[in-house]
Amino acid sequence: MIYITGDKHRDFETIINFCYKKRTSSADILIIVGDVGINYFGDDRDLKLKDELKKMPLTLFCIHGNHEKRPSATGLYTLQKWRGGEAYIEEGYPNLVFAKDGQNYLLGDRQCFVIGGAYSIDKFYRLAKGWQWFADEQPSAQIKADVESQLDELTWQVDVVLTHTAPLKYEPTEVFLPFVNQELVDKSTEEWLGSLESKLIYKKWYCGHYHTEKTVDKIEFLYDSIKIFD
Repeated sequence: MIYITGDKHRDFETIINFCYKKRTSSADILIIVGDVGINYFGDDRDLKLKDELKKMPLTLFCIHGNHEKRPSATGLYTLQKWRGGEAYIEEGYPNLVFAKDGQNYLLGDRQCFVIGGAYSIDKFYRLAKGWQWFADEQPSAQIKADVESQLDELTWQVDVVLTHTAPLKYEPTEVFLPFVNQELVDKSTEEWLGSLESKLIYKKWYCGHYHTEKTVDKIEFLYDSIKIFD
């Protein structure tokens, strides 16, 4: 089985309970559309979490969010072939798979195109507190170019798009925090995704980031719920 869920921010209790209830195995896949939080502190706390998660009877397929370090920046992962694309996998943790932006993966019978990253509206608060913030949280110019090159090769047709944030016109403004000045929020990633979405031929688009659950047109926002990937 293949399942999908939203941001977890290092809290995997719901997933562990889900594995127990559904009697999953490592052959089952759970897609997490960003802010997984496994690579956050860059120290033994991450190692402890990975040691716990590798015991789960489940394979996690993780999209990069904005509250975590890119796997390519940790120095711990190697790119390996995985379901028709390349993914970051660390030795000793084969069930923790991290997507590479701009790759197309075969999940079930669907070709799934991945684009991670977003802007952190809590950036300055985190910096003031001395908490982790990652300067490369959004797609770089090189990543954007690679994504568009891959889409050219695919003639701008995919079955499913998996992103962390959403195209700009689909922003769920009803959940915006009232004390955040949206004029100061960098929405360049959402604008870029919007330019892609306007040209893409796709059947379904999943994203997270906004901590809400709703469906608009072919785009579904995910958060707490764990759903069958359909």
